[in-house]
Amino acid sequence: MSNPAGLALRRSGELFAFSLDALRAVPRRPFQVREFIQQAWFIASVSILPAALVSIPFGAVIALQLGSLVRQLGAQSFTGAASVLAVVREAGPIVTALIIAGAGGSAICADLGARKIREELDAMEVLGIDPLQRLVVPRVLASMLVAVLLNGLVSVVGVTGGYVFNVLLQGGTPGAYVASFQALGQVPDLVAGEFKALVFGAVAALVACYLGMNAKGGPKGVGDAVNQAVVVTFMLLFALNFVITAIYFQVVPQKGS
Repeated sequence: MSNPAGLALRRSGELFAFSLDALRAVPRRPFQVREFIQQAWFIASVSILPAALVSIPFGAVIALQLGSLVRQLGAQSFTGAASVLAVVREAGPIVTALIIAGAGGSAICADLGARKIREELDAMEVLGIDPLQRLVVPRVLASMLVAVLLNGLVSVVGVTGGYVFNVLLQGGTPGAYVASFQALGQVPDLVAGEFKALVFGAVAALVACYLGMNAKGGPKGVGDAVNQAVVVTFMLLFALNFVITAIYFQVVPQKGS
């Protein structure tokens, strides 16, 4: 398969097979607790501040746009519900995934790529150590954990930013903002957002690990792998977001409908 379409199809199949192998390696013992804690702390340390800073304007823009739209439609009382649901369902998981893919995923890919070109991974296999169990599984689980926790932070900061901008800049009523969300929002909305973050975190780590462990061509190959990891992760995230959202609306009945 020398044509681009064939190459892309083959790489997609390899990524899928790699992901299955990584999931099969999760229950194997011994579990690398120290590596898991180190990776979780590293991913969180490089992601928390950017995610919080990005979520503030995200929530503000959503509140401003929706506030203007609902005012035109004469439904100002539902500004809070629309803003909060947009942040919790969509903006929160997407911001979380983009930050983790851009900060944590690129670092994971660079680390494993450097190990690959230094032939450390081959040395581990010679010693009978499975690189998937030793290196990939802790990074994937750490990314999933941090994504779930970070999504909660992003949702809180985004909703708070939207509330402040709606009340201060658009003259909204604080009580109406909260009451409308209670009328239309429900617990499954938060669960769906956290589930998205969990899946997105796993995808970001798996793509980064796969491309890092298959880097070729020296340091330049590692740099190319990092760029590919970020781009491929972004594309998969938006496609998965559409699929999960479509399934969610079919499975969970919406309040007020």
